[in-house]
Amino acid sequence: MKFILGKKIAMSQKFKADGQVVPVTIVQAGPCFVAQVKKEDKDGYLAVQIGYATKKKLNKPISGHLKDLDKARYLREFRVANDQVVPERGQKITAAIFQAGDLIAATANSKGKGFQGVVKRHGFKGGPKTHGDKDQLRHGGSIGAQRPQRVLKNKRMAGRMGNDQVTVKNLEIIEVDIANNLLFLKGAVPGCRNALVRITAPGEMKLEEVIKEESKSGGATPEVKVEEMVTNKNKNEQVAQAESKQ
Repeated sequence: MKFILGKKIAMSQKFKADGQVVPVTIVQAGPCFVAQVKKEDKDGYLAVQIGYATKKKLNKPISGHLKDLDKARYLREFRVANDQVVPERGQKITAAIFQAGDLIAATANSKGKGFQGVVKRHGFKGGPKTHGDKDQLRHGGSIGAQRPQRVLKNKRMAGRMGNDQVTVKNLEIIEVDIANNLLFLKGAVPGCRNALVRITAPGEMKLEEVIKEESKSGGATPEVKVEEMVTNKNKNEQVAQAESKQ
């Protein structure tokens, strides 16, 4: 499974090659980093905790938890399957893990509407506007029979509306801007501007693998990319084969 944290920027539109207009939501996805890897033998389950955005000051527990890492404003956890390759602590996650055409699921908190009546909250019809009904147009009316003598559970009444966790599935990625870590998602994404968005998608998350080598003096050398090491290894093998032929 592929996952990342992002921030909802705004809504816009994109034009396809045939001239069709597609409404899109711009989400700044990442860059994130792996803050912790939870394992079954120690934590009882397999998950990856990633951090997103920055914060000036952190309390001491979070500072110790994020030692040698960036000061993350948000920390969120994602479950990982047993057969999935688990990233290492400190690895970066960017929008490059997604491609145009991928179907993702976006989770965010919807906009809060405050305390609302039954007409707006549940779509009630309301009372009649004539025949002497005064100040009863948007009232809820009777709430039940006499026999229970109590308000039944899940009764649709006035109350707080919005600010709920909402997940929208099967949103298509129209375009990926890797340079600016932007995802253009088809349709609407829950939440207001600058809202935190959790994005998940099926598939293997391919990250840039990084390993560390120990120097002769015992200290750690700077990080070396695996791709560069493989390229150098192939060059050395080619040189050795050419010398053996001579």
